[in-house]
Amino acid sequence: MLGYVSTGMNDEVAKLIRRMNPPRVEIDNESCSNATVITVDSVNKKGILLELVQVITDQKLVITKAYISSDCGWFMDVFNVTTSDGDKITDQVVIDLIKKSIETKACIFPSTNESDNEVCSNNDHTSIELTGTDRPGLLSEVCAVLGDLKCNVIGAKLWSHNTRTAAIIHITDLLTDLAIKDEERLNTIKELLSNVLKGSGFSRLGKMCLSNGGMHTERRLHQLMLNDRDYERDQDNCCSAVDDSDDLRPHVVLLDCFEKDYTVVILKCKNRPELIFDTICAITDMQYEVFHGTINAGNGEAYQEYYIRHVDGLPIGSEAERQRVILCIEAAIERRVSEGVELELKINDDHRVGLLSEITRVFRENGLAIEKADISTNDGETKGSFHVSYMTGGSAVNANTINSIREQIGQNKLRVKESPALNPPKPSVDTIRYLFTGFMKVLNFQNFSLVRSYS
Repeated sequence: MLGYVSTGMNDEVAKLIRRMNPPRVEIDNESCSNATVITVDSVNKKGILLELVQVITDQKLVITKAYISSDCGWFMDVFNVTTSDGDKITDQVVIDLIKKSIETKACIFPSTNESDNEVCSNNDHTSIELTGTDRPGLLSEVCAVLGDLKCNVIGAKLWSHNTRTAAIIHITDLLTDLAIKDEERLNTIKELLSNVLKGSGFSRLGKMCLSNGGMHTERRLHQLMLNDRDYERDQDNCCSAVDDSDDLRPHVVLLDCFEKDYTVVILKCKNRPELIFDTICAITDMQYEVFHGTINAGNGEAYQEYYIRHVDGLPIGSEAERQRVILCIEAAIERRVSEGVELELKINDDHRVGLLSEITRVFRENGLAIEKADISTNDGETKGSFHVSYMTGGSAVNANTINSIREQIGQNKLRVKESPALNPPKPSVDTIRYLFTGFMKVLNFQNFSLVRSYS
């Protein structure tokens, strides 16, 4: 079986093949009545499926259906996409941006010497990565330490799941408003933040490192939490964001396709934005390749089916590996799920320093824990969102607590954000029949013959 174009070839030859076969990207608004169809046909390369899904997701678009086929050094993917309101893509600027981004990513030859832990070389800011045991007030403590060290937080993204937390924080020097380059100062920051992450009485310590800042932030957060093994569930003290009985809980099944040496991953769960990106991240970061796949996520429930092999060319071969894959995919989906209230922040203040430290302190003083955070500062405007819940758990955050926080931060600066609905069209009878029939066929091992391998 042929692998990627770089396998068994000189890198320069592989680059030449890619230049001679540029990707073909077609964006069609005519062939489908309720979605824009994006077709990508190109030479295969490692991670290209994730990059394509990433481009679509970054534009706040929703993948309703997809067909994936990549074998024998070539791939062809078809995506049906809509806006978050369920409409076709009509903005020509967005269409041109998608086409250009996909063509660029498909043409880039993957580096053979990538590193995710190199020191950030960005002159505008320094990026740091944090992982550790989740606890109330952790982000507030981190921001307070950075403030004492004369660092200004200009952006932060934090996820928490299953007692673990991961964050990527961008900071600048308070005086120069540039990246921090002094090695001694960076070591001090690393030492003090590492002490904060250690906490007390926790079995697994935290980690802090400088980041190269070159990877997609959410993909990197997936990697950090996977490396921190957030998929491991403590049966005595499990605090997953999704209860086992909740309809949000993903259902993952792995089957063997002996005829073609694939492992079949079948996933069903409630549909939401970024779901497909999260799933593909998990599969890719566990070093598996998707050769064929079908996605149908145009209704309230998403159905995904992938035919995978490990990068060594073999299907999943042990029960332990099988269980780990299931847990990792479930964890990747659950990381975005939060039962907390989402609060939207928007502040215009060119001269306010330590803003994030102040806001997180207000949350902590009002007994709230931050489950998710996504904050950025650009041209004097700070905006983003927090998912918060009571430190003690239990009931939802009440209106009195929210009003108290808004009074302290600013009524016009913080508001409760309602979760946007996807508003998809109602599924047709044919769609329902397709989902049911397809799922039953897989369970009965009858549809494996439909997968045509060109190995």
